[in-house]
Amino acid sequence: VQLQASGGGLVQTGGSLRLSCAASGRAFSTSVAGWFRQAPGKEREFVTNIRWNTGVTVYADSVKGRFTISKDNAKNTVYLQMNSLKPEDTAVYYCATRKASSGPYDYWGQGTQVTVSS
Repeated sequence: VQLQASGGGLVQTGGSLRLSCAASGRAFSTSVAGWFRQAPGKEREFVTNIRWNTGVTVYADSVKGRFTISKDNAKNTVYLQMNSLKPEDTAVYYCATRKASSGPYDYWGQGTQVTVSS
């Protein structure tokens, strides 16, 4: 399974971006799809995830109310709509999937840069 993330870019504070993560390769089977991010000099952190079958979502406190994760089962694609962006949202964003309902993620995308200018 390959994950291809796209949609990053440069945006001003308060702006919006929509990230996409498309899965390809052998038969795609996942339980959970998520987004993580890593800012310069910081560890990678969890942003949000979604359970593939139920659509149940979880968000980090720092993005609640501003970010929305969604999916398109037919396209094997997960999205991250980011609104009211802040400079502290600047990071490389990674998508990831796992087959198990919990535990480490199995597959990771290559990352897409999001830069929010003040």
